[in-house]
Amino acid sequence: MAALALGVVPAPIATSTGASLTAVANSAWQTDASVLGLAVANGKAYVGGRFTRVRPPGAAPGTGQTVRTYLAAFDQSTGALDTTFNHTLNGVVWSIVASPDGSRVYVGGDFTRVDGQVRNRIAAFGTATGALVTTIRPSVSYRVKTLAVGGTSLYFGGSFGLVNGVARNRAAAISTVTGGLLPWNPNADADVYAIDAADDNSRVYLGGTFAKIGGVSRWAVASVDDSTGALLPFAAASAVPLPSSGCTSRVKDIETAGNRVYFANAGDGRGCFDGTWAADVATGNLVWKNNCLGATEAVTYVNGWLFKGSHAHSCPGAFQDGTGAHFLLLQNPATGSLGPWFPNTNAGPPTVVGPLVSATGGTDLWVGGDFTKVNGAGQQGLTRFTNLGPGAKPLGPALPTLSSTTAGQVKATVQASLDNDDITLTYRLLRGAANTVVATTTADSTFWSRPNVTLTDPSAPSGTSQMYRIEVFDGNHAVRGGYSTITVR
Repeated sequence: MAALALGVVPAPIATSTGASLTAVANSAWQTDASVLGLAVANGKAYVGGRFTRVRPPGAAPGTGQTVRTYLAAFDQSTGALDTTFNHTLNGVVWSIVASPDGSRVYVGGDFTRVDGQVRNRIAAFGTATGALVTTIRPSVSYRVKTLAVGGTSLYFGGSFGLVNGVARNRAAAISTVTGGLLPWNPNADADVYAIDAADDNSRVYLGGTFAKIGGVSRWAVASVDDSTGALLPFAAASAVPLPSSGCTSRVKDIETAGNRVYFANAGDGRGCFDGTWAADVATGNLVWKNNCLGATEAVTYVNGWLFKGSHAHSCPGAFQDGTGAHFLLLQNPATGSLGPWFPNTNAGPPTVVGPLVSATGGTDLWVGGDFTKVNGAGQQGLTRFTNLGPGAKPLGPALPTLSSTTAGQVKATVQASLDNDDITLTYRLLRGAANTVVATTTADSTFWSRPNVTLTDPSAPSGTSQMYRIEVFDGNHAVRGGYSTITVR
């Protein structure tokens, strides 16, 4: 299927839609409260958050529940609960990250015990057995909000001031081999919300509400040395405006992929920067900046596209206020422009934000947050999308408006249809009860731009009454509208 022309479009993959994922959510279990952390490893999705119960897809709140205190695992292929992974934590999980080889997941949060064993805000589990890793047990003094793995280092950030009794202000690292505290010490003066290491571990990126790193002014975002935590030059940081009385914009998520690093921002204040931006890893220069309004909480790179969770309500050059909140969107990672993928969630309590975190196992997208609906159907806290299946169906076309001003010709005009995972659709004009195809064309449409499509029957029988209808086709689904009738000139 065709996708919207977005400048440098990522190479196509084997999928049945214009995007690399369908907009039809796949079956997945649900949670009874917000999901805040996600990682996919070794055939399972590991999920953490505020929840204490999980339930099957389709189950109403409070029914069919299974106890899972702040942490659970689900089958990557089916979305079903993994009954073998069952641990009891005594506090909220804020972040989960998998090791590059998928053999471990690291969990950070507010907890101090796992199955009664001391684990002060960080724990690790082997994905083969689900067992606690005995060597990973640092003592972190307060909340761990974010985790990242680079080489043999586990980087983490949050609101803490001490690790193993040693001063580490809001950012620290331990060895994934020994569990020992490392010298890495960015020394942030306020909370760190996001951390990610470059794929080659040449540097580490921090995001949050800080104004200084190592005593040097750096608002909300920084690039630091992977061994010491010392500041590195990062010209792209200028994408984030300095705080003012009417605007405070913070970095909420960071995603590295190859030679690019992508950032998600959330701003307080009308018109304050809420969008996404990309930088070159090697040079630190800004590549693009997208100024959608509506806080961006999560970005994940999947199959050559950048998926984002936000509550975007206005995007310059695309849709404006009045179209509602769009909680799931797709961006071209080369330009930041919006792409052909328009599923949606709602936003539920307590944050009333919607998607808060996302992760991929390579060919899928898992999304967690405080939503209670996905594509209008009940689904709380967790959902997933894959590249399997034919994707969403186009919206059924309206009755065509017909005219005949030239002998033997009929023109049919109809508003373009909509499809949540395709932008370029094929339109066919069908004549009579036999549905004879008399004209075909293609047109692009999105929820913010639905032009009229006109097709002409060049060989209509003069002086006869004829019925016409429109068929719209996305490459998998053909949807037909109703008939309009006209007397041919």
